[in-house]
Amino acid sequence: MRYFWLAVAAAVSVIVLTIVTTTAAGMKAAAPQFQTSDRCVACHNGLTTASGEDISIGNDWRTTMMANSSRDPYWQASVRRESIDHPSAKSAIEDECSICHMPITRYSAKLGGRRGEVFSHLPFARDEKEGRQAADGVSCSVCHQISPARLGTRESFNGGFVIAPPVTADERPEYGPFQIEAGHTRIMRTSSEGYRPTQSDHIRQSEICATCHTLMTEALGPDGKPAGRLPEQVPYQEWLHSEFKASRSCQSCHMPAVGEPVAVTRVFGVPRDGVSRHTFVGANFFMQRMLNRYRDALDVTAPPQELATAADRTGLYLGSQAATVAIEELRVEAGRLRLAVAIENLGGHKLPTAYPSRRAWLHVVVRDGSGRPIFESGAVNPDGSICGNDNDADAAAFEPHYTEITAADQVQIYESVIADTSGAVTTGLLTGVRYIKDNRLLPRGFDKRTAEPDIAVQGGALDDPDFLGGSDRVRYAIALAGAQGPFVVDAELLYQPIGYRWATNLKAYGGAAEPQRFTTYYDAMAASATTRLAATSRSAAQ
Repeated sequence: MRYFWLAVAAAVSVIVLTIVTTTAAGMKAAAPQFQTSDRCVACHNGLTTASGEDISIGNDWRTTMMANSSRDPYWQASVRRESIDHPSAKSAIEDECSICHMPITRYSAKLGGRRGEVFSHLPFARDEKEGRQAADGVSCSVCHQISPARLGTRESFNGGFVIAPPVTADERPEYGPFQIEAGHTRIMRTSSEGYRPTQSDHIRQSEICATCHTLMTEALGPDGKPAGRLPEQVPYQEWLHSEFKASRSCQSCHMPAVGEPVAVTRVFGVPRDGVSRHTFVGANFFMQRMLNRYRDALDVTAPPQELATAADRTGLYLGSQAATVAIEELRVEAGRLRLAVAIENLGGHKLPTAYPSRRAWLHVVVRDGSGRPIFESGAVNPDGSICGNDNDADAAAFEPHYTEITAADQVQIYESVIADTSGAVTTGLLTGVRYIKDNRLLPRGFDKRTAEPDIAVQGGALDDPDFLGGSDRVRYAIALAGAQGPFVVDAELLYQPIGYRWATNLKAYGGAAEPQRFTTYYDAMAASATTRLAATSRSAAQ
């Protein structure tokens, strides 16, 4: 009851504020384009299930990468790197990169006929409205004001969402999945300064996520002119080419539903079926931990324990929902231990997907009868690099896709590798024009022979008969050199959201504050940049 009356008091105080700010002529001022999240949490926090689970929308959201999109030090460092690489396009780069990371300030700038900015908002000036809006990242009133207009079309990608126009001068629609009673609508209109809760099914459809999670990057040549186009992030298109299109949406995995009726507001809320958690559980456990460790420098507001719990939740999600690994065909034959490692992708898009810094790989260890390791492929070093990976050792090289591994310096790495106009390997997004390797694990139902160019398999995996929609199988033939069994094989699929080369290449820009800061953070935390997606073990007699 305490939470209830606090929320009522908060709502009443805002109602009074709204009345006080009525214009002298007795007319309300125009409803603001956006509100920051603090206007929403008074009513949408303090939510629990019957079993006592805290499902507070504001608390869950503030620990996510959505809430911290503008604080992300890797993003800030990468924007600075691109601006240094392409100085003539600096303004355009900041505008493009702020669309989905600082959406409120960028959208407001667009309405004013200006380009969005990034670094002018850093550090955040919290005593100013624009500073608070920049710090709020992908805030509540951004996603919930996106209208159904042109969703799913090419025009909607790269942050091409359309914010719904106002219904009246002092009233804007804010979309949700539920019908709201008239009395509750009036409460929200007054407490939020003019937002009308409006039911629409599009808020639960993958197409709304695709607006910011589909990024087509226009490369720039040395002269600053367009040099090509790179499908930087296309998980939505991967999903469309999978069997998940017919059964699962983005939200069904990344905003898991509460398994019982619950209220979505503590002010006169009524229990509803199908309420989604706003955890936005995804893939970047490492950044959540970095934000927590360097919270003061990055102006993080989510409490330390909440952010630690969120990072653990991300790790648990990845370790249980991403993939499975199995060891098959294990036998000793002609002085070699032969086996196959089978990996299944459980998700509805490639694994890993989206930002190309991400990679997953097989770590396989064979021990003899005494427990002594006689073979290891894919070990990870304390600095985050992978033993035997050509790209970690040499920025100009990369590890190929394997159908069979026979040596310890061969590693099956599932990744996308970008090339520039000359064919050289690069981690510069605005320098890249194509992928020369893309063997990321495919979702079930994905036909690599019919995939459109933006989501195509590239490199050796295209002709690998064991690399199929939903799975891959890698064979190992390990010389025993007289070792005695029984042999034990351990196999695990490891994952990093920021690969070693993608972090290390930023050191070349150490004269700039943001790359220097991020690489310092990365070096201090590199040992925790890896997590396990799946693992198995099996033994074989001599």
